[in-house]
Amino acid sequence: MNIGDAAKAAGLPVKTVRYYADIGLVRAPDRSPAGYRRYDEAAIRKLAFVRRARDFGFSIEECRELLSLYEDRSRSSADVRAIAATHLAEIEDKQRQLAALHDELAHLVEACRGDDRPDCPILDRLG
Repeated sequence: MNIGDAAKAAGLPVKTVRYYADIGLVRAPDRSPAGYRRYDEAAIRKLAFVRRARDFGFSIEECRELLSLYEDRSRSSADVRAIAATHLAEIEDKQRQLAALHDELAHLVEACRGDDRPDCPILDRLG
């Protein structure tokens, strides 16, 4: 399968497939005699794996670790769980930060009269 078909099958843009190969996240397949890269089902599964991991918000480096564990049949699920648990804690922290930001901004919007007067608590807070 050529790169365009492989990218489509994995749900990725061609440019992303090339980028993942360039940074060594996935191995670029060998070239055919005509000079085209030929992607097999295993390569497509790895690309789709990385896409799903990125959809969960894992960083490129975390994807590298997860992909390595995915390929290692002697892996410990505890290693996988540790990576996922760390990422989950980061998401939960970000949620707390966003909730606090939401509450503060909602309070400011409520406090602002939104009339023709120049005083504005939103601008006061930003200043």
